[in-house]
Amino acid sequence: MTLMNKLAMTSALATLLAAPVAAETELTMYYPIAVGGALTEVVDGIVAEFEKANPDIKVNAIYSGNYDDTRVRALSALASGEPAQLAVMFSIDAYDLIEQDLVVAFDDIEGVDPAWLDSFYPALMANGRVEGKTWGIPFQRSTIVAYYNKDMFRAAGLDPEAAPATWDEMISMGKALTKDGTYGLMIPSTGYPYWMFQALAIQNGKEVMSDDGLTTYFDDPAVVETLEFWKSLSTEHGIMPEGTVEWGTLRQAFLEGQTAMMWHSTGNLTAVKNNASFDFGVAELPANVRPGSPTGGGNFYVFKDTSDEERAAAMKLIEFMTSPEQAAAWSIATGYMGVSPAAYETEALKAYTAAFPPALVARNQLENAVAEFSTFETARVREGLNNAIQAALTGTASPADALAEAQQAAVRLLKDYQ
Repeated sequence: MTLMNKLAMTSALATLLAAPVAAETELTMYYPIAVGGALTEVVDGIVAEFEKANPDIKVNAIYSGNYDDTRVRALSALASGEPAQLAVMFSIDAYDLIEQDLVVAFDDIEGVDPAWLDSFYPALMANGRVEGKTWGIPFQRSTIVAYYNKDMFRAAGLDPEAAPATWDEMISMGKALTKDGTYGLMIPSTGYPYWMFQALAIQNGKEVMSDDGLTTYFDDPAVVETLEFWKSLSTEHGIMPEGTVEWGTLRQAFLEGQTAMMWHSTGNLTAVKNNASFDFGVAELPANVRPGSPTGGGNFYVFKDTSDEERAAAMKLIEFMTSPEQAAAWSIATGYMGVSPAAYETEALKAYTAAFPPALVARNQLENAVAEFSTFETARVREGLNNAIQAALTGTASPADALAEAQQAAVRLLKDYQ
């Protein structure tokens, strides 16, 4: 062999050795970005870290807008034969995904440890466990919390360390805070109005659905009274704007001083922390008959039409992203909860919450939390409730009439499942 040939072979071998090893398994993950902030960059960072530790797995993260957008895009991809092995979708999508036979129970995936399934907060597992099996693993999870402007509290002669603990206090403090173009309170009624309404109904002592996904209680007197109360915050008490309050712009309205208090997802916490030019506080939601908030946010689902190798790779990714260390880093970066008690025992999250106690509020509220509103035909039943809420708040129908119509529609939709 000539010297030139030897050099050529040596060069080719060096090139081959230097080339990255092609991933043996490729995953497509649909992911919702439903709350503001640089969540895409955070998820990209976690995925990059996972791929570095698992060079045989390639993850394609597809960001799909809000939760409804993500469900539509992921299911459209499956229907058209495009690859999709896992997704983070609404925790409340479980009934519909099971009914359509699109997802696999984690209990039925080879190698999944039952002890791992039990390592997450029970309140966050409530929406993902149906008929004795686990269909969703919590990741991007939240409760509704009350954000408030401490500087405005001080200016109004209120204790900046004491947010309203009851509905009556919320009204009286809201009146003291409503002045000079600033409202005392804003509760969003677009985007996810059913979620805010469920919180109010729980606080008024009534759930809006059964725990088997088959029955709704929209026309119950306590539920009707709840919607009347929400409307009264603007029409009677004057502490909130009349009509609807936009979910998507409310955080900015709070940061700009248009409202002294707002109810919103804890997923906004880090964005508020990074952008507020004033001293702010975070509190659990106020009580009437009882305290409480529904949980919220997204769970991991694994699609049924996946190979054994893809399921194993998907489980590696899910276990990595929900591990205590990653869950802690995620919570710090976003404001969403660490999904397991172990996340709050990490040095990183212990140090962060010691320095910034508001990061514990959503987690602490789990003690009084309930499963987020979910039924069979969830999207259609929820749409009826959303329409009823907005009709009442805008004055196009009375709360009783609007909720009666939503209840009748829900009964029709759920009849075939009972």
